[in-house]
Amino acid sequence: MEKEPLNAGLVSQRLVSLDVMRGLIMILLAAESCRLYSMLNGITAEHSWASSIVQQFFHHPWHGLRFWDLVQPAFMLMAGSALYISWYRKSKKNVTWESNFKHILIRSFRLFLFGTALHCVYAGELVWELWNVLTQLSITTIIAYLIIRKSGPWQIVFSLFLLVLTECLYRFIQFPGFDQPFTEHHNFGAYMDTVLMGKINSDGWVAINFIPTAAHTIWGVVAGKLLVSPLANRQKMKYLIGAGIIALIAGYALDISDFTPIVKRISTSSFVLVSGGWVLLIMALLFWINDIKKQSKYAWIFTVVGMNAIFIYLFFETVGMQWLNGTTAIFVKGFLGFTGLSDQVMSVISALVTLFMEWYICFWLFKKKIFFKL
Repeated sequence: MEKEPLNAGLVSQRLVSLDVMRGLIMILLAAESCRLYSMLNGITAEHSWASSIVQQFFHHPWHGLRFWDLVQPAFMLMAGSALYISWYRKSKKNVTWESNFKHILIRSFRLFLFGTALHCVYAGELVWELWNVLTQLSITTIIAYLIIRKSGPWQIVFSLFLLVLTECLYRFIQFPGFDQPFTEHHNFGAYMDTVLMGKINSDGWVAINFIPTAAHTIWGVVAGKLLVSPLANRQKMKYLIGAGIIALIAGYALDISDFTPIVKRISTSSFVLVSGGWVLLIMALLFWINDIKKQSKYAWIFTVVGMNAIFIYLFFETVGMQWLNGTTAIFVKGFLGFTGLSDQVMSVISALVTLFMEWYICFWLFKKKIFFKL
């Protein structure tokens, strides 16, 4: 835990768009942890327009893409941008790459521990599972930092190499029962899970997703390098939008041609490209609104969460899910019991109240200038 002075100088040096993006991601994840989307799904009529919207807040079961499939790529890409900007500022203070690497290793080790510990919390016992986003990020962060001093084009080429490597692993390394590259539970990623953990994920997630999703973190590094460069804002927007469009065209082309399907659960190359493309466009939009047009009057709603992202993630994944959700529901449903509202509607209200409480914790920490860092 650290206390930091929030003076005007510090705030002016920050990219508001990154804090907004980070905060938006965490609020969306907190809403999922509060079971808001599940509760909304329970009160919407099947096949209605409302149901179609709510379904966008659930992962696609396999081949396809929904809005919710963009959250982890956004988290990874944003983390890459923050990684570069942090390194850039440290390098200006004559901090060496080697000394900072020690900090990166320690931080990544903590991320790995938290990621694996969360699976123990979910299971209610000690387990060895490597599917959590923090576990994945701990590895992609190291990969991105190892090449952080390379040029942007070099980094992009390396990220594409990781996608080609993923294609080769899935297509050419096959074992009995795991010889169908893009079939759930029968692919190379599932086989590697049996090697690493002695089990496979019932929902199709695989641990070696860190290889292709490292591309997202690397693209974040390149984007961060662009955003702090002396280029004109118009040029920065041009590069972000252009890269996003190119990634979308390439990813959808792989999917439409039936060469590589878009599958988030095993992070196929087409998925990495398409999701990365959408995230880059979102980043460009937020940069234009907050850092170019300075339309950031309400940015603080997201910023207070974004500046304590790791803390609130660990909070709602542990205390929130294990205690706060249920405790809040007791009081909300108790006070609303006389209204005649259905249990499902009261559950939605309870989830919203819980979400607000978790946001308010971040707001209180922000006001007290308390920020938790790894």
